[in-house]
Amino acid sequence: MLAGTPSGESPLTHAEIVPARDGRPTGWPDWVPETVRAPFLARGVTRPWGHQAAAAEHAWAGEHVVVSTGTASGKSLAYQLPVLTRLHTDPRATALYLSPTKALGADQLRTVHDLRIDGVRAASYDGDTPIPERDWVRQHANWVFTNPDMLHRGVLPRHGRWTTFLRRLRYVVIDECHSYRGLFGSHVALLLRRLRRVCARYGAHPTFVLASATVSEPAASASVLTGLDVVEVTDDGSPRGARAVALWEPPLLEEVTGENGAPVRRSAGAETARMLADLVLEGARSLAFVRSRRGAELTALGARRVLSEVDPELAAQVAAYRAGYLPEERRELEQALLTGALRGVATTNALELGVDIAGLDAVVVAGFPGTRASFWQQAGRAGRSGDDALVVLVARDDPLDTYLVHHPQAMLGAPLERCVLDPTNPYVLAPHLACAASEIPLTRDDVDALGGPAALAVVDDLVAEGLLRRRRGGWFWSHPTDRPHAGVDIRGSGGEQVVLVETETGRMLGTVDPGTAPATVHPGAVHLHQGESYVVDTLDLDDGLAHVHAEDPEWTTQARTVIDISVEETEECSAFGDLQVCLGSVEVTEQVVGYLRKLPSGRVLDSTPLDMPARSLRTRAVWYTLTETALLAAGLAPARWPGALHAAEHAAIGLLPLVATCDRWDIGGVSTALHPDTGHPTVFVHDGHPGGAGFADRAHEALREWLTATRAAISDCECPSGCPSCVQSPKCGNGNDPLDKAGAILVLDAVLGRLAEDPAG
Repeated sequence: MLAGTPSGESPLTHAEIVPARDGRPTGWPDWVPETVRAPFLARGVTRPWGHQAAAAEHAWAGEHVVVSTGTASGKSLAYQLPVLTRLHTDPRATALYLSPTKALGADQLRTVHDLRIDGVRAASYDGDTPIPERDWVRQHANWVFTNPDMLHRGVLPRHGRWTTFLRRLRYVVIDECHSYRGLFGSHVALLLRRLRRVCARYGAHPTFVLASATVSEPAASASVLTGLDVVEVTDDGSPRGARAVALWEPPLLEEVTGENGAPVRRSAGAETARMLADLVLEGARSLAFVRSRRGAELTALGARRVLSEVDPELAAQVAAYRAGYLPEERRELEQALLTGALRGVATTNALELGVDIAGLDAVVVAGFPGTRASFWQQAGRAGRSGDDALVVLVARDDPLDTYLVHHPQAMLGAPLERCVLDPTNPYVLAPHLACAASEIPLTRDDVDALGGPAALAVVDDLVAEGLLRRRRGGWFWSHPTDRPHAGVDIRGSGGEQVVLVETETGRMLGTVDPGTAPATVHPGAVHLHQGESYVVDTLDLDDGLAHVHAEDPEWTTQARTVIDISVEETEECSAFGDLQVCLGSVEVTEQVVGYLRKLPSGRVLDSTPLDMPARSLRTRAVWYTLTETALLAAGLAPARWPGALHAAEHAAIGLLPLVATCDRWDIGGVSTALHPDTGHPTVFVHDGHPGGAGFADRAHEALREWLTATRAAISDCECPSGCPSCVQSPKCGNGNDPLDKAGAILVLDAVLGRLAEDPAG
């Protein structure tokens, strides 16, 4: 049991052994020359696993293919064999590699360099590539390693400078393609269609090779992403060591109460910090995955604090790793991990994807990472050399985590999610159509390929706005000297990054997304960077600048938001007696109105009001209404309706990631005892991005499964009247008041009962 856990306490809710699996090797494809095989043989790869050879054969035959197998199954070899063979045997051929993170791209490039295969000139082309080197890469490299951001900003708008490379392009590798989901995935789907269109202009039709974690329907997801027919390889032939998987729910603390007197659990971050320290003490090389940048910093600090009391030298072997560090900081940490100088690392999902850090003994996941695919991706970082390993999921104060640790079959035995993205979102289509027209004038066939009827409607809007001009040959960009690419944020954060600057020294500390800046770097917010604590003095969203000063208060801060919603268009509406379930477009207005100061124990010190600008967006939502008669029949007096609906809404938001590949911060909700647009008590759950990212549609599709799990999460929580593990929300602008936990169960029983009466519900 974890050091410091009171006797008699049992946070362990489930443990099981995932058995080891023997590998199934096969022969090398006969088209791979000895000069390409030899470097792999020298590295100990005597024969490929079955899935590696199968995917490589498809790619060599010119078939677009996705290989979807577990972490550490060697998916890289599936694309390395055809690409390296082609580059080695055809001096005119080129290849492009895309990864969602710089760390992954740097690791894969390092592997290719180490192989030292004649004729292969691999090079990086990303935001960290010095300007003088970029010309060399364009002119001489035949395998370019980059990311979607650089493809969008650095390659496609200047495709004339890449003519030779693009004309000879034979392969496009899309690594960790399961990470392209939601709004980001929708952007990347259109980016890849733009790439294919420019390649076709130069007579090239490259083969796409995609690598994915184990997800549901990988070929269908890859086809939506690329716009191509893709075959899938899913039979994993690699060996795997046994894994002990434990589900851990921190106990409620008797001596501490949170907001409105609600009970508080020991935090997942604090629990994870202690576990990480214990693992380092035992000599285990370990990763702790934490949901946020701040959480990674706090977890590393907590582990170092524990270790310093035992052996100060051990404390120096623990660090944090996250996005937002400067390039030189990232590279230094990656090297320390590779050499073993670090034994414990608290990280965000920046280290989830693919970086080949072998020999790890344990992974601790602080809070469910949003999808089962991500959980297994993170879990697979342990035992990457085929050894046995330990994986622990530490539940956060969150309804989804509560549900999963009490229903292990939903975590360990359920099929994986499918990736949700919507490249026909008009808010995503518009900027990409503008970019495409500025690259090469659009024809009607181009518009159809980029988005069909939805794209044609958006093109008409762009013409009306004066951004495109219609001519006999198609649609032309109206401002040739002012390309639109720089104004398009494909990561969906809504614009240029907000820069954090230390007021006293003028030193740049890092960046944050503009979409999250009001909630994370508002005046008074506590911000952590490299273990150092800063307090925000000012935030200027127009200039994209936040000034901070060094300060180490004992509290953290948490922003509060208020939301209003109006129905713009109802696309689907189904009646189940006095229950209605609808899907459509809504207008959402959201505003950060204040923040809480909280101690590490969870106790709230105070609430401070803020006057931040409101943010409006048109997006998609799913909602249900119950008549007043239905609520009375459920045993709810009118005075309880606001709290019951509010609690049901909060829990539903928390559980949606169970059925859709989203995070609770990607979505929002509103509940009301009487909504003017529906005329009844209503609960809304909406996408948090303009035009939607497919999450509300998926919620509507899986409504019964989603709300059944929501009801179970509330009833499974042992708190008496509501807490963050069931019905309290960390971003509720109403101070989590009113909330009626028992009433939420009655509301959901009423909804589920009516759905059960209709087999199609």
